[in-house]
Amino acid sequence: MRQLKVLISGAGIAGPALALWLAKYGAEVTLVERWPELRTGGQLVDLRGVSREVLQRMDIDAAVRAASEDNFGLSFVDGRGRTKGTLRSDQFGGDGPVAEIEILRGSLSRVLHEQSQDRVDYRFGDRITSARDEGTKVRVEFESAPAESFDVVVGADGLHSELREMLFGPETRHLHHLGTYVSFWTARNHLGLKDWTVVYSEPGRTIGMRSIVGNTKVMAMLTFRAGRPSYDWRDVDAQKRIVRARASGMGWEAAALLSQIDTAPDFYFDTCSQVSLPAWSAGRIGLVGDAAYCASPLSGHGATIAMVGAYVLAGELARTPDDVPGAFIRYEAELRPWIRRIQQSAHAQGKAMTPQTSRGIAFRNGVVRLAGHVPGKELLMRSQVRMSNSYPLDDYSRHLVGAGRS
Repeated sequence: MRQLKVLISGAGIAGPALALWLAKYGAEVTLVERWPELRTGGQLVDLRGVSREVLQRMDIDAAVRAASEDNFGLSFVDGRGRTKGTLRSDQFGGDGPVAEIEILRGSLSRVLHEQSQDRVDYRFGDRITSARDEGTKVRVEFESAPAESFDVVVGADGLHSELREMLFGPETRHLHHLGTYVSFWTARNHLGLKDWTVVYSEPGRTIGMRSIVGNTKVMAMLTFRAGRPSYDWRDVDAQKRIVRARASGMGWEAAALLSQIDTAPDFYFDTCSQVSLPAWSAGRIGLVGDAAYCASPLSGHGATIAMVGAYVLAGELARTPDDVPGAFIRYEAELRPWIRRIQQSAHAQGKAMTPQTSRGIAFRNGVVRLAGHVPGKELLMRSQVRMSNSYPLDDYSRHLVGAGRS
């Protein structure tokens, strides 16, 4: 591979994964991140289906599994804490509602950073302010560093991507709200949960907790159904007020969890939205992960498609380093049909997680209660399991530095 000079924006999951692959292919990679250091907090994410094969090809499967959070299953409960339905992680081949690999977002970022930091120039505390495609190079200006030219620029800067806005205009044109909001924060494990998740629902809202960090803490979670957002996504105080108002009066353990929002170091709140773009690139500038095709947390595939997307994009750039626009076009053509299927699945997942009525909650709990007992229970999740595993990974190994040429 001709040594491409690549700039990536965003040190979440897709960015460091792409950086690691490109370094393996011999590229000169710079990754810029606006935060002053790697963010190690954040919600739990799942790695499903073909993304597990990507981990193996990256040689980081063992490291990711060592950093993951054990989770044996999930229970839906009523207001008195009585179990109404249970799902286990060993059902559905590890690709059911409880995934085989669940890891804190920050832990996955840390593994990817540790594996790539010796081969990638990480620049924290800076951001891209402009990127101009000049045909043979992209001229980039930064908030702090001097301007510089690159062969390729990739935005991996998440749902609210600044680089995407530079390419395709305001995010209001491309973000599609699914009618659900989600919040996460770390709290005390006051129930003494052991490698388990517990979820409680009332019409239009759901709250739960999942043991993490060796069962010393829990990741608290709230979802609720509501219309289009009217707040500033950067205003954390406003977000906390919304969460408290929407969860006010909830039963079960809601009050205990909500009382810890202000002391949580990693409070997160946002819409469950999807990104829909006419294209994922323009010339030598492209997007990967949530910036290009966020499927929303409701899909359960955010980290999965970030890892697979990074693998495919890096491989296509390695295949034709002298045709960067063509590599971007092939990457999109390969992935878009699979991504579309995952995005479409999110609507049903949202209804199951946060039913609108008491009858809907009872129906969901009943289906879950039967799932472990009915013959042919695998059929209940067959569509999701197939979707998680249906993308055929191409083999780019011949482009690895030091690989033999065929």
